[in-house]
Amino acid sequence: MFERDQTYPAPLTAAAAASFFPKVYGWMTAGLALTALAALFTLSSESLLQLIFGNRLVFYGLIIGELGLVIALSAAINRISATVATLLFLLYSALNGVTFASIFLVYTSSSIATTFMVASGTFAAMSLYGYATKRDLTGWGSFFFMGLIGIIIASVVNIFLHSEMVTWIISYVGVFVFVGLTAYDTQKLKMIAQGGFADSETRHKAAILGALTLYLDFINLFLMMLRIMGNRR
Repeated sequence: MFERDQTYPAPLTAAAAASFFPKVYGWMTAGLALTALAALFTLSSESLLQLIFGNRLVFYGLIIGELGLVIALSAAINRISATVATLLFLLYSALNGVTFASIFLVYTSSSIATTFMVASGTFAAMSLYGYATKRDLTGWGSFFFMGLIGIIIASVVNIFLHSEMVTWIISYVGVFVFVGLTAYDTQKLKMIAQGGFADSETRHKAAILGALTLYLDFINLFLMMLRIMGNRR
């Protein structure tokens, strides 16, 4: 994630991680709040809803734009400033909220709220486990990454198959994968924090990238759970 060199300080104590994670969770929460606001704003505008969900080119263009932002932020994190990294993260969160408005058109508000609470509790428990456990979760990374690749491939194939059974399988496997990734990513961020940072700029960028990582884990966990628990309108 971040390259180390000889100018970095010696490994620090757990206090370094303890002071780093509030920034990570703070930016993650800010991203989620912005996503919610963007979704509500989109829902409040009939013209926006028609523009985005009535035109496949616009909708898929937004999806591609979101994917491009994630790739750009992750790939260029060492070359861009902390300010640019923050703006890219917030822009991604807002765009995600615009496309997220669709779930309010498909699922009832009560089931969305219930699923959000369940997903929040699950995420918090697994993130706490990843932070507190003494067990090395490094091996989890490759296993769950392969699971993620499988989910992506199956989802693309199911666009053409339209199989309800495949959708259910993807959803249950997806919950398992993102639960595991939450713990793994949290421990990975803890290790990075304990290793120290060259300066405050690097620390801030690490917090932004960490927030993006956990934001993606939570959002995908929530969506997978919503497919299982959500009540359609």
